[in-house]
Amino acid sequence: MEIIWYHPSQSAATWIYGLQQRLPQARVRAWQPGDDGPADYALVRSPPAEMLQGRTGLRGVFALGAGVDEILKQLQQYPDMLPEEVPLFRLEDTGMAQQMQEYAVHSVLSWFRRFDDYRLQQQQHCWQPLPAYPRNSFTLGILGAGVLGRSVAEALKPWGFPVRVWSRSPKQIAGVTSFAGPEALHDFLQGTRVLINLLPSTAETINLINHDFFQQLPHGAFFLNIARGAQVVEEDLLAALNSGQLKAAALDVFQVEPLPESHPLWSHPRVTLTPHNAAVTLIDEAIDYIARAIDQHQAGEIPQGRVDRQRGY
Repeated sequence: MEIIWYHPSQSAATWIYGLQQRLPQARVRAWQPGDDGPADYALVRSPPAEMLQGRTGLRGVFALGAGVDEILKQLQQYPDMLPEEVPLFRLEDTGMAQQMQEYAVHSVLSWFRRFDDYRLQQQQHCWQPLPAYPRNSFTLGILGAGVLGRSVAEALKPWGFPVRVWSRSPKQIAGVTSFAGPEALHDFLQGTRVLINLLPSTAETINLINHDFFQQLPHGAFFLNIARGAQVVEEDLLAALNSGQLKAAALDVFQVEPLPESHPLWSHPRVTLTPHNAAVTLIDEAIDYIARAIDQHQAGEIPQGRVDRQRGY
């Protein structure tokens, strides 16, 4: 079995060693330009089109991340890069869920306990206790109820806040209110005090979170984006922050990355930024999943994480 690997920024050595330890029957190599040798499986992040084009023996492609929007965007430009019959898989968790939970819990508790307000008061040398927010009306709304959205909902439940999710289809999560479909989005937003975006990146979600979207939230709501920057109209986000419609935002992803030095989000007093690292791929966990999935695929089974290219996840 032949496996080719490509990542634009990571070292191949750890991946190759780990895969060979778990799949001793496989020969694993880092793909280089001009390599058109045999390959049964490809492990990729933002692969050059030439890596995959014309590979008639390819049995599956594994994206080295939870999102596959980069590959799907490439397929729009190079439709022959990956034939429809070749399955595409993504990393559904592999350690990312716990990292997302940590990020979300930290952000929610910081806002609920008003640490953002106290940081601003500290800069002014102001000693002033602030009224507490009522817990029973500090409703947390999660956009997206897939593996990561569900895990974040589960992590937030023990803190006693009302938790709700919105997704394309109804979800059953104990103790969590589920809203489904476009017709339920308005009701979901109206009662949401903290909006957490964990939607997959699809044609339907690009620029979804805009002025009209923010206006449906209660005045003074909070916004956490740990999904994709392309889903948010940043000019509308800034306007909502400046008007007070949004009280604060924590942002890990942006329309352009790295965020340009001149972008006003850098210096906004109500914005907390991180450099797209809310959840990073943990190599050992990812290799475990990929090795297990390849064994399942070789045995004629369908591994978890197969992407529906029409839906985008």
